[in-house]
Amino acid sequence: MSRWPGKYVIGLTGNIATGKSVVRKMLEHLGAYGIDADALAHRAMAKGAPGYTLVVKTFGEWILDDQGQVDRTRLAKIVFSDPQALERLETIIYPLVTHAIDLLIRRAPQSLVAVEAIKLLETDLAAGCDTIWVVDAPNELQISRLMHKRNMPEAAARQRITSQPPQALKLRAAKVIIHNDGSFENTWEQVQDAWAKLPKPEEPLLPAPAAVLPGQLSVRRGTPRDAEQIGKFITRITRGKRRMTRQDVMAVFGEKAYLLIERDGHLAGTAGLQVENLVTRIDELYFEQELPFDQAIPALMDAVETASIELQSEASLLFLPPYLAQHSLSWRDVGYRPQTIQGLGVRAWQEAAIESMPRGASLWFKRLRADRILRPL
Repeated sequence: MSRWPGKYVIGLTGNIATGKSVVRKMLEHLGAYGIDADALAHRAMAKGAPGYTLVVKTFGEWILDDQGQVDRTRLAKIVFSDPQALERLETIIYPLVTHAIDLLIRRAPQSLVAVEAIKLLETDLAAGCDTIWVVDAPNELQISRLMHKRNMPEAAARQRITSQPPQALKLRAAKVIIHNDGSFENTWEQVQDAWAKLPKPEEPLLPAPAAVLPGQLSVRRGTPRDAEQIGKFITRITRGKRRMTRQDVMAVFGEKAYLLIERDGHLAGTAGLQVENLVTRIDELYFEQELPFDQAIPALMDAVETASIELQSEASLLFLPPYLAQHSLSWRDVGYRPQTIQGLGVRAWQEAAIESMPRGASLWFKRLRADRILRPL
């Protein structure tokens, strides 16, 4: 039984590069609240965070970069070649991560929660979960993903895999196994089938949505069923500069969600939305030219904020192309301000901006919550 009353918790694990994060995103599309324990571990050792001082004291100041942050590449060279060093790191970080996970689950409005953790079975976190899902992929595919997605040399990729407990141990503990060695759609079908068998708590009856008047804008979250429509819309709006097929959009659903702006039953705008590591990122925006921006921007950003609050996001990063940045008053009216990456201050927010910043875009920022899960000591 889950240690969290009123919650059904999926413990999601699997060795590196098997595709755990993709499966977690799929569960989020289906309505679960997702938690990435590895991302929380990174935050726990950021400068000013609770684990920073002890990590530096344990492994030495040489692991720091020019800004005084822990350089995870340098740290990885130590801990993934020395099991005792890895154990010392986990002893520092694990209690902080479990505390953060506990807090996030208790705060989550969703009744179903998916906790992604590579070390799930090696900790007492597994005992608190209602079911264990394991994502599996062949070793050679894991190596290929590490080399192409993380730019690892082959030798480093193989060392990272061999430094972990055998995947077979995880598979023996699994209640559900997701084979992530084919197409996105094949994995999506497996996740949907497993999701359908989960016990679903009774949801309170909600009032029927208000009728949408002719010409009025509405915003909803897109699903993989909308993939073909989204692809055709992006291709049309960009005049073919970005051609998106149904398969392309389905692949994107492994990383983010799409919010759809509709008018009179037709798609009139889309926004690519990603909430990772408690940071919201909006890095894709496509509007029809005749769409009234003074109506579209508030409607869209209200939906973004609602989704972000449900996912307990701390901050929202908005990346605007020049033709949308010129509507500065509308973005300011919904609480966004231009910002530099350095000016964000919080390491996790800066990393999110660096990772997602499209070429030629400007960064706009809004803080969504005053408190932080892993607040500095």
